[in-house]
Amino acid sequence: MLAYLFKRLLEIIPTLFGITLISFFIIHLAPGKPTDIFTELNPKITPEARERLEKLYHLDKPVIVQYGLWLKKIARFDFGESFSSDHRPVIEKIWDSRKPLIERRLFVTFMINLLSMGVILLVALPLGIFSATHQNSLWDKIATTTVFIGFAMPTFWLALLLMILFGVELHWLPISQLKSMGYASLPFWGKVWDLAKHLLLPIFVSAFTGLAADSRFMRSSMLEVVRQDFVTVARAKGLPERLVIYRHAFRNALLPIITLAGLSVGGLVGGSVIFENIFGIPGMGQLFYMSVMTRDYPTVMGILTIGAFLTLFGNLLADLGYMLADPRIRAK
Repeated sequence: MLAYLFKRLLEIIPTLFGITLISFFIIHLAPGKPTDIFTELNPKITPEARERLEKLYHLDKPVIVQYGLWLKKIARFDFGESFSSDHRPVIEKIWDSRKPLIERRLFVTFMINLLSMGVILLVALPLGIFSATHQNSLWDKIATTTVFIGFAMPTFWLALLLMILFGVELHWLPISQLKSMGYASLPFWGKVWDLAKHLLLPIFVSAFTGLAADSRFMRSSMLEVVRQDFVTVARAKGLPERLVIYRHAFRNALLPIITLAGLSVGGLVGGSVIFENIFGIPGMGQLFYMSVMTRDYPTVMGILTIGAFLTLFGNLLADLGYMLADPRIRAK
Protein backbone atom coordinates (compact mmCIF):
# COMPACT_ATOMS: atom_id res chain seq x y z
CA MET A 1 0.00 0.00 0.00
CA LEU A 2 2.88 2.36 0.78
CA ALA A 3 4.42 1.67 -2.63
CA TYR A 4 1.10 2.46 -4.31
CA LEU A 5 0.78 5.66 -2.30
CA PHE A 6 4.31 6.73 -3.22
CA LYS A 7 3.65 6.01 -6.89
CA ARG A 8 0.47 8.10 -6.87
CA LEU A 9 2.25 11.00 -5.16
CA LEU A 10 4.91 10.95 -7.89
CA GLU A 11 2.18 11.01 -10.56
CA ILE A 12 0.79 14.22 -9.07
CA ILE A 13 3.92 16.21 -10.04
CA PRO A 14 3.72 15.92 -13.89
CA THR A 15 -0.07 16.21 -13.79
CA LEU A 16 0.13 19.40 -11.76
CA PHE A 17 2.78 20.71 -14.15
CA GLY A 18 0.49 20.09 -17.15
CA ILE A 19 -2.49 21.76 -15.45
CA THR A 20 -0.53 24.88 -14.54
CA LEU A 21 0.98 25.09 -18.06
CA ILE A 22 -2.43 24.97 -19.75
CA SER A 23 -3.95 27.38 -17.20
CA PHE A 24 -1.11 29.88 -17.63
CA PHE A 25 -1.50 29.98 -21.42
CA ILE A 26 -5.30 30.23 -21.26
CA ILE A 27 -5.10 33.19 -18.86
CA HIS A 28 -2.77 35.02 -21.22
CA LEU A 29 -5.15 34.45 -24.14
CA ALA A 30 -7.60 36.87 -22.54
CA PRO A 31 -7.58 40.31 -24.19
CA GLY A 32 -5.75 43.12 -22.46
CA LYS A 33 -2.96 43.26 -19.92
CA PRO A 34 -2.84 43.85 -16.15
CA THR A 35 -1.18 47.22 -16.76
CA ASP A 36 -4.29 48.46 -18.59
CA ILE A 37 -5.95 49.07 -15.23
CA PHE A 38 -3.23 51.56 -14.28
CA THR A 39 -2.68 53.11 -17.73
CA GLU A 40 -6.10 53.34 -19.41
CA LEU A 41 -7.67 55.15 -16.45
CA ASN A 42 -4.80 57.63 -16.22
CA PRO A 43 -4.71 60.10 -19.13
CA LYS A 44 -1.33 61.44 -17.99
CA ILE A 45 0.46 58.10 -18.35
CA THR A 46 3.24 58.12 -20.95
CA PRO A 47 4.25 55.30 -23.33
CA GLU A 48 7.58 55.10 -21.49
CA ALA A 49 5.81 54.56 -18.16
CA ARG A 50 3.65 51.87 -19.76
CA GLU A 51 6.78 50.07 -21.02
CA ARG A 52 8.41 50.29 -17.59
CA LEU A 53 5.35 48.68 -16.01
CA GLU A 54 5.39 45.86 -18.56
CA LYS A 55 9.09 45.25 -17.91
CA LEU A 56 8.49 45.31 -14.17
CA TYR A 57 5.91 42.50 -14.50
CA HIS A 58 7.91 40.70 -17.29
CA LEU A 59 4.95 41.17 -19.63
CA ASP A 60 7.31 42.21 -22.41
CA LYS A 61 8.73 38.66 -22.57
CA PRO A 62 7.21 35.70 -24.47
CA VAL A 63 4.55 33.73 -22.60
CA ILE A 64 6.74 30.63 -22.31
CA VAL A 65 9.48 32.72 -20.68
CA GLN A 66 6.94 34.21 -18.27
CA TYR A 67 5.80 30.70 -17.39
CA GLY A 68 9.39 29.62 -16.76
CA LEU A 69 9.92 32.56 -14.38
CA TRP A 70 6.69 31.74 -12.60
CA LEU A 71 7.66 28.05 -12.36
CA LYS A 72 10.98 28.93 -10.72
CA LYS A 73 9.09 30.79 -7.99
CA ILE A 74 6.63 27.94 -7.52
CA ALA A 75 9.54 25.53 -7.04
CA ARG A 76 10.44 27.65 -3.99
CA PHE A 77 6.76 27.68 -2.87
CA ASP A 78 6.54 31.34 -3.83
CA PHE A 79 3.43 32.42 -5.75
CA GLY A 80 4.94 35.80 -6.54
CA GLU A 81 3.56 39.28 -5.91
CA SER A 82 0.10 40.47 -6.84
CA PHE A 83 -0.31 42.89 -9.75
CA SER A 84 -2.90 44.85 -7.77
CA SER A 85 -2.18 48.23 -6.23
CA ASP A 86 -0.99 46.82 -2.89
CA HIS A 87 1.67 44.55 -4.51
CA ARG A 88 1.37 42.09 -1.66
CA PRO A 89 2.68 38.52 -1.96
CA VAL A 90 -0.03 36.23 -3.32
CA ILE A 91 0.27 33.80 -0.44
CA GLU A 92 -0.26 36.71 1.96
CA LYS A 93 -3.45 37.71 0.13
CA ILE A 94 -4.72 34.14 0.37
CA TRP A 95 -3.62 33.60 3.97
CA ASP A 96 -3.72 37.01 5.58
CA SER A 97 -1.86 36.48 8.85
CA ARG A 98 -2.80 39.98 10.03
CA LYS A 99 -6.44 38.96 10.41
CA PRO A 100 -7.97 36.52 12.92
CA LEU A 101 -8.14 32.92 11.74
CA ILE A 102 -11.91 33.05 11.24
CA GLU A 103 -11.53 35.95 8.74
CA ARG A 104 -8.72 34.56 6.57
CA ARG A 105 -9.83 33.82 3.02
CA LEU A 106 -8.49 30.28 2.79
CA PHE A 107 -9.95 29.32 6.16
CA VAL A 108 -13.34 30.89 5.35
CA THR A 109 -13.67 28.99 2.06
CA PHE A 110 -12.56 25.68 3.56
CA MET A 111 -14.85 26.10 6.56
CA ILE A 112 -17.95 26.78 4.45
CA ASN A 113 -17.26 23.98 1.98
CA LEU A 114 -16.33 21.40 4.59
CA LEU A 115 -19.51 22.18 6.52
CA SER A 116 -21.56 21.90 3.32
CA MET A 117 -19.89 18.55 2.53
CA GLY A 118 -20.81 17.36 6.01
CA VAL A 119 -24.42 18.42 5.49
CA ILE A 120 -24.48 16.66 2.11
CA LEU A 121 -23.20 13.36 3.51
CA LEU A 122 -25.39 13.47 6.62
CA VAL A 123 -28.56 14.05 4.58
CA ALA A 124 -27.86 12.48 1.17
CA LEU A 125 -26.74 9.04 2.36
CA PRO A 126 -29.77 8.26 4.56
CA LEU A 127 -32.08 9.81 1.95
CA GLY A 128 -30.63 7.66 -0.84
CA ILE A 129 -30.74 4.49 1.26
CA PHE A 130 -34.34 5.10 2.34
CA SER A 131 -35.42 5.79 -1.25
CA ALA A 132 -33.73 2.60 -2.44
CA THR A 133 -35.24 0.41 0.27
CA HIS A 134 -38.70 1.95 -0.34
CA GLN A 135 -38.53 1.97 -4.13
CA ASN A 136 -41.63 3.35 -5.92
CA SER A 137 -43.25 4.34 -2.63
CA LEU A 138 -44.83 7.75 -2.07
CA TRP A 139 -41.73 8.87 -0.16
CA ASP A 140 -39.47 7.76 -3.00
CA LYS A 141 -41.54 9.71 -5.54
CA ILE A 142 -41.50 12.84 -3.38
CA ALA A 143 -37.73 12.56 -2.89
CA THR A 144 -37.17 11.99 -6.61
CA THR A 145 -39.24 15.04 -7.55
CA THR A 146 -37.46 17.22 -4.98
CA VAL A 147 -34.07 16.04 -6.18
CA PHE A 148 -34.83 16.81 -9.83
CA ILE A 149 -35.96 20.30 -8.80
CA GLY A 150 -32.62 20.66 -7.03
CA PHE A 151 -30.77 19.61 -10.18
CA ALA A 152 -32.65 22.11 -12.34
CA MET A 153 -32.53 25.10 -9.98
CA PRO A 154 -29.67 27.57 -10.66
CA THR A 155 -27.59 28.22 -7.57
CA PHE A 156 -27.51 32.00 -7.97
CA TRP A 157 -31.29 32.17 -8.43
CA LEU A 158 -31.90 30.06 -5.31
CA ALA A 159 -29.51 32.27 -3.33
CA LEU A 160 -31.34 35.43 -4.40
CA LEU A 161 -34.74 33.94 -3.51
CA LEU A 162 -33.52 32.92 -0.05
CA MET A 163 -31.99 36.35 0.52
CA ILE A 164 -35.27 38.05 -0.37
CA LEU A 165 -37.35 35.69 1.80
CA PHE A 166 -35.23 35.32 4.96
CA GLY A 167 -33.30 38.57 4.81
CA VAL A 168 -35.56 41.20 3.25
CA GLU A 169 -39.09 39.98 3.99
CA LEU A 170 -38.77 38.04 7.27
CA HIS A 171 -35.59 39.69 8.63
CA TRP A 172 -34.51 36.35 10.14
CA LEU A 173 -31.04 36.02 8.66
CA PRO A 174 -28.31 38.41 7.43
CA ILE A 175 -27.75 38.35 3.68
CA SER A 176 -24.14 39.47 3.34
CA GLN A 177 -20.67 39.35 4.91
CA LEU A 178 -19.37 36.90 7.48
CA LYS A 179 -20.19 38.76 10.68
CA SER A 180 -22.17 41.71 12.00
CA MET A 181 -20.74 45.17 12.66
CA GLY A 182 -20.84 44.71 16.44
CA TYR A 183 -19.23 41.26 16.31
CA ALA A 184 -16.14 42.24 18.34
CA SER A 185 -18.22 43.37 21.34
CA LEU A 186 -20.29 40.19 21.54
CA PRO A 187 -19.65 37.45 24.15
CA PHE A 188 -18.28 34.08 22.97
CA TRP A 189 -21.63 32.37 22.38
CA GLY A 190 -22.97 35.55 20.85
CA LYS A 191 -20.14 35.44 18.33
CA VAL A 192 -20.88 31.78 17.59
CA TRP A 193 -24.57 32.53 17.03
CA ASP A 194 -23.78 35.56 14.86
CA LEU A 195 -21.38 33.52 12.73
CA ALA A 196 -23.90 30.69 12.44
CA LYS A 197 -26.61 33.07 11.20
CA HIS A 198 -24.30 34.45 8.53
CA LEU A 199 -23.20 30.98 7.39
CA LEU A 200 -26.60 29.30 7.29
CA LEU A 201 -27.70 30.51 3.85
CA PRO A 202 -24.30 30.11 2.12
CA ILE A 203 -23.92 26.57 3.46
CA PHE A 204 -27.44 25.64 2.37
CA VAL A 205 -26.93 27.06 -1.12
CA SER A 206 -23.54 25.36 -1.42
CA ALA A 207 -24.95 21.99 -0.29
CA PHE A 208 -28.24 22.02 -2.21
CA THR A 209 -27.01 20.80 -5.60
CA GLY A 210 -24.54 18.33 -4.11
CA LEU A 211 -27.29 16.96 -1.90
CA ALA A 212 -29.42 16.21 -4.95
CA ALA A 213 -26.56 14.50 -6.81
CA ASP A 214 -25.26 12.38 -3.92
CA SER A 215 -28.71 11.15 -2.89
CA ARG A 216 -29.44 9.99 -6.46
CA PHE A 217 -26.09 8.24 -6.75
CA MET A 218 -26.61 6.59 -3.37
CA ARG A 219 -30.08 5.41 -4.37
CA SER A 220 -29.01 3.91 -7.71
CA SER A 221 -25.91 2.30 -6.17
CA MET A 222 -27.92 0.79 -3.32
CA LEU A 223 -30.55 -0.56 -5.73
CA GLU A 224 -27.80 -2.31 -7.68
CA VAL A 225 -26.16 -3.77 -4.57
CA VAL A 226 -29.32 -5.11 -2.90
CA ARG A 227 -30.01 -7.25 -5.99
CA GLN A 228 -26.67 -9.04 -5.76
CA ASP A 229 -26.27 -12.60 -4.53
CA PHE A 230 -24.44 -11.88 -1.26
CA VAL A 231 -27.37 -9.72 -0.09
CA THR A 232 -29.80 -12.52 -0.99
CA VAL A 233 -27.67 -15.00 0.99
CA ALA A 234 -27.59 -12.65 4.00
CA ARG A 235 -31.38 -12.43 3.93
CA ALA A 236 -31.68 -16.20 3.52
CA LYS A 237 -29.66 -16.66 6.70
CA GLY A 238 -32.38 -14.80 8.56
CA LEU A 239 -30.42 -11.65 9.32
CA PRO A 240 -32.50 -8.58 10.22
CA GLU A 241 -33.16 -6.29 7.25
CA ARG A 242 -31.47 -3.38 8.99
CA LEU A 243 -28.29 -5.43 9.42
CA VAL A 244 -28.41 -6.58 5.78
CA ILE A 245 -28.72 -3.03 4.49
CA TYR A 246 -26.34 -1.13 6.74
CA ARG A 247 -23.66 -3.77 7.31
CA HIS A 248 -23.55 -5.76 4.08
CA ALA A 249 -25.00 -3.56 1.32
CA PHE A 250 -24.07 -0.07 2.50
CA ARG A 251 -20.29 -0.57 2.36
CA ASN A 252 -20.39 -1.82 -1.23
CA ALA A 253 -22.77 0.94 -2.29
CA LEU A 254 -20.39 3.62 -1.00
CA LEU A 255 -17.93 3.41 -3.92
CA PRO A 256 -19.69 5.98 -6.18
CA ILE A 257 -20.08 8.33 -3.20
CA ILE A 258 -16.36 8.03 -2.45
CA THR A 259 -15.68 9.12 -6.04
CA LEU A 260 -17.93 12.17 -5.69
CA ALA A 261 -16.44 13.06 -2.31
CA GLY A 262 -12.92 12.89 -3.74
CA LEU A 263 -13.82 15.08 -6.70
CA SER A 264 -15.58 17.59 -4.46
CA VAL A 265 -12.30 18.29 -2.62
CA GLY A 266 -11.10 20.15 -5.70
CA GLY A 267 -14.30 22.16 -5.74
CA LEU A 268 -13.52 23.69 -2.35
CA VAL A 269 -12.16 26.72 -4.20
CA GLY A 270 -13.87 26.74 -7.60
CA GLY A 271 -17.34 26.05 -6.26
CA SER A 272 -17.19 29.06 -3.95
CA VAL A 273 -17.00 31.74 -6.65
CA ILE A 274 -20.75 32.10 -7.13
CA PHE A 275 -22.11 32.08 -3.59
CA GLU A 276 -19.21 33.99 -2.05
CA ASN A 277 -19.79 36.87 -4.46
CA ILE A 278 -23.57 36.77 -3.99
CA PHE A 279 -23.34 36.79 -0.19
CA GLY A 280 -20.28 39.08 -0.08
CA ILE A 281 -18.18 36.54 1.82
CA PRO A 282 -14.45 37.38 1.85
CA GLY A 283 -13.15 33.98 0.79
CA MET A 284 -11.04 32.41 -1.95
CA GLY A 285 -13.91 32.43 -4.45
CA GLN A 286 -14.41 36.17 -4.10
CA LEU A 287 -10.66 36.79 -4.35
CA PHE A 288 -10.48 34.64 -7.50
CA TYR A 289 -13.32 36.58 -9.14
CA MET A 290 -11.76 39.96 -8.33
CA SER A 291 -8.36 38.78 -9.55
CA VAL A 292 -9.81 37.62 -12.87
CA MET A 293 -11.60 40.94 -13.34
CA THR A 294 -8.38 42.89 -12.69
CA ARG A 295 -6.19 40.46 -14.68
CA ASP A 296 -4.08 39.77 -11.61
CA TYR A 297 -2.22 36.82 -13.15
CA PRO A 298 -0.11 35.77 -10.12
CA THR A 299 -3.13 35.64 -7.81
CA VAL A 300 -5.23 33.76 -10.37
CA MET A 301 -2.44 31.25 -10.95
CA GLY A 302 -1.90 30.85 -7.22
CA ILE A 303 -5.56 30.01 -6.60
CA LEU A 304 -5.70 27.74 -9.67
CA THR A 305 -2.61 25.88 -8.48
CA ILE A 306 -4.14 25.35 -5.05
CA GLY A 307 -7.38 24.14 -6.69
CA ALA A 308 -5.49 21.77 -9.01
CA PHE A 309 -3.51 20.31 -6.12
CA LEU A 310 -6.70 19.80 -4.11
CA THR A 311 -8.33 18.03 -7.07
CA LEU A 312 -5.39 15.64 -7.45
CA PHE A 313 -5.23 15.13 -3.69
CA GLY A 314 -8.97 14.41 -3.67
CA ASN A 315 -8.51 11.74 -6.34
CA LEU A 316 -5.80 10.16 -4.21
CA LEU A 317 -8.09 10.19 -1.18
CA ALA A 318 -10.82 8.56 -3.29
CA ASP A 319 -8.45 5.75 -4.31
CA LEU A 320 -7.50 5.19 -0.69
CA GLY A 321 -11.18 5.20 0.21
CA TYR A 322 -11.79 2.47 -2.38
CA MET A 323 -9.20 0.27 -0.69
CA LEU A 324 -10.73 0.83 2.72
CA ALA A 325 -14.28 0.16 1.50
CA ASP A 326 -13.55 -2.80 -0.80
CA PRO A 327 -11.05 -5.49 0.32
CA ARG A 328 -10.86 -6.82 -3.27
CA ILE A 329 -9.20 -3.58 -4.41
CA ARG A 330 -6.76 -3.82 -1.49
CA ALA A 331 -5.82 -7.33 -2.55
CA LYS A 332 -4.92 -6.14 -6.06
